[in-house]
Parts: sequence; C-alpha cells; structure tokens
Amino acid sequence: MPESRTFDLLIGTRNYGKVCEIQDALEGLPLKLHSLTEYPGVSEAIESGATYEENATIKACYYAHQTGLLTLADDSGLEVAALNGAPGIDSARFGGVQKSDSERTALLLSRMSKLTTGTRNARFVCVTVIAEPDGHVIHTATGTCVGTISTTPAGVGGFGFDPVFIPEGYDKTFAEIPLPVKNRISHRARALAATRDFLAQIAGRHSLVRNLTPDMTGF
Repeated sequence: MPESRTFDLLIGTRNYGKVCEIQDALEGLPLKLHSLTEYPGVSEAIESGATYEENATIKACYYAHQTGLLTLADDSGLEVAALNGAPGIDSARFGGVQKSDSERTALLLSRMSKLTTGTRNARFVCVTVIAEPDGHVIHTATGTCVGTISTTPAGVGGFGFDPVFIPEGYDKTFAEIPLPVKNRISHRARALAATRDFLAQIAGRHSLVRNLTPDMTGF
C-alpha cells in the first residue's frame, strides 16, 4: 500500500473563527494546516486593494513569501443594498480598526435603523486565493450568500456581522444556526468548496513538489 503523504498549507489569518471554518472545510485532505499564530514574528499584510480579490491576493502572496509556505488567504465582506454596498471590503475596519465586532455591528444597525423589513437585503462575499512563496497565484475562488439584516443581534456563534445576518431560507442568524449548517451555506464555505476541489486535484501531482517544504520533497 503506498505511503500516505501530506503537504503544508498556511491559513493566512489570525482570526480564530476563520481558521476553524477553513479547517472544517478542508478536513480529510492530505494537508498539514498551519495558521499565522505559529508565526508571531510575521507582521500583518497591508490590505490596500480595491476589491476582495486584490486584498486576498495581497495577503496570500505576502504570507507565503514571509513563511515559505503555500498559503491560502481570503477576503470577505458584508454588502448592504440600502447602504450602496457598504461596509463591503471595509467590513473588518468598519467604523475604525480599533472597534470590536459588537461595536461594528451596533454601528451598522444604527445606520440601518430607519429601514423597513423589505429594504434590509444584504449579501456576504468571500474570495479565496492560494499563492506560492514566489508570489505565483495558483487558484482563486468566489462565494456569496444572500440574506437580510436583522434589527437586533442574536446568537453567540460565529464572528463579525454573523449575529445580524439571516441567510435566505432561514429564520435565524449565522450566529444562531449550528456551525455545520453555516459551514455548508456561507459565502466562505462556497468559496472553500471550490478551493477544496482544487487542492484535492493537485494533491497527488508531482508538480506540487516545488510547493513543499524541504522534508516533503519525497512526495
């Protein structure tokens, strides 16, 4: 029976919630997953892009170069139709980088306080990018999840705007529904489904050898 081999993949974030979602989505693949918490000396990438894809690419390439590992990074945001797509790519910095998730959520609800139920449509968008240490991007995927914004937060799960986002077809927020359900229907889950397919396809190819750490070159 052939020896099972794995390859290293860095998850380019220190966000514990994101790490858990990505680990769950990639479970079962021949991967040794790492996160940025293992690399305290690596600084944060500067997200200067104008789109989710640009920011995800910046992060994937930067962290891949800094660690020497094949890196998966994502960028995501909440787009509220009545706010002309805001907060969008600034979702993680909405109202200022020092604000907590709950403070950003409160700010969003205050700006939507006069909107009626029929005008609270929104969607989450996520773009994932995989980059090699030399800066070569080998995969990009996009996922979306449409829904509405509740008038008050509900639930203790998830992170970010999850307590106020009700996905289409459900009557509970992302923070209320079970994590396995969220991990099937969310914007990140949909982008990661395509990412998983890609990683599964390349896992056994010899072309992946150049992406491996030195002790893995026998792949």
